Amino acid sequence: MSTPVCTTCPYCGVGCGVVANVTGERTAEIAGDRDHPANGGRLCSKGTHLGQTTGLEGRLLHPMIGDRRAGWDEALELVADRFAAAVAEHGPDSVAFYVSGQLLTEDYYVANKLMKGFIGSANIDTNSRLCMSSAVSAHLRAFGEDVVPACYDDLDEAELIVLVGSNTAWCHPIVWQRIEAARAARGLKLVVIDPRRTETADLAELHLPIRPGADVALFNGLLAGLLARGAVDHAWLAAHVATPDRFWDGIAGYADPARVAATCGLDPADMEAFFDLVAAHPRTVTLFSQGVNQSTQGTDKANAILNVHLATGRIGKPGAAPFSITGQPNAMGGREVGGLASTLAAHMDFAPENRDRVARFWGITETAAGTGG
Repeated sequence: MSTPVCTTCPYCGVGCGVVANVTGERTAEIAGDRDHPANGGRLCSKGTHLGQTTGLEGRLLHPMIGDRRAGWDEALELVADRFAAAVAEHGPDSVAFYVSGQLLTEDYYVANKLMKGFIGSANIDTNSRLCMSSAVSAHLRAFGEDVVPACYDDLDEAELIVLVGSNTAWCHPIVWQRIEAARAARGLKLVVIDPRRTETADLAELHLPIRPGADVALFNGLLAGLLARGAVDHAWLAAHVATPDRFWDGIAGYADPARVAATCGLDPADMEAFFDLVAAHPRTVTLFSQGVNQSTQGTDKANAILNVHLATGRIGKPGAAPFSITGQPNAMGGREVGGLASTLAAHMDFAPENRDRVARFWGITETAAGTGG
């Protein structure tokens, strides 16, 4: 009997724990890892059928150069020579890496070190550039650092979950199972903000079919509505937040609910019901996904969501947080070790003292001089 292998499902952003029991040379039985904090033993259909991906069908079994089979040494030398030739002729910025959010953090780190430290360019990006860069920029604006102030346990503690631009039932099934379990156990309320009427929206207490691109207006209107309802935590703001000058003057422009509803293409009564729900439930998690992040105003949309949580003190507390959920399981791990063209490892920017610190740690003379393309 083989020893079970604990691993991680590579598909969506949940990162479910998996236990694989090897049953043959290329076969395995798959089960959820009951001790894993992301899924507690649950798996969706993709994770359940991971064993079907271990066969050799459709795989490239040997290095190939054109149509010719090659050995590993020859293939690696060719890649290295081509990279070296491009760098010698055109400079370090003539080459680039694009890596996956399914990599281990350690793999991310090595790729980042190779590109920024030894090739000398910052031309490396991960899936975070496509699916998370708006959230990254919003986190930097709001917190000064790319941090996600939430965890999956907050879903189990929340009284209200607001899903924004997320068809969670399809795209993050295990998160959806946790939400459904909380609804059954303790009456958790669910609001879905999405132009489409998805399966997730059909199962919510309230669906707001917002006009595409109007999210900033909606969440600024929500903040104005919460201010009017006495739900802004002024003491918490004074103690923890540096509120920009004239910030509340700008929010006052969204104080007319009828005008906000018209801008958002929403029924005014439904929008007011949403404002009432948020005001009545201090333990609110706003879970936003690609409908927010992958849009032309993604950073502003995410910022508007973060502002609501900061203004009401619904952050850093069990069941109260803004929560950006990604498309691949290790997007955040990649960002931790510098897997973006705009950062070094440990979320450091390219300030001279940071470049010097990283170069000394890596044992090289200097790193890439600035952000990549």
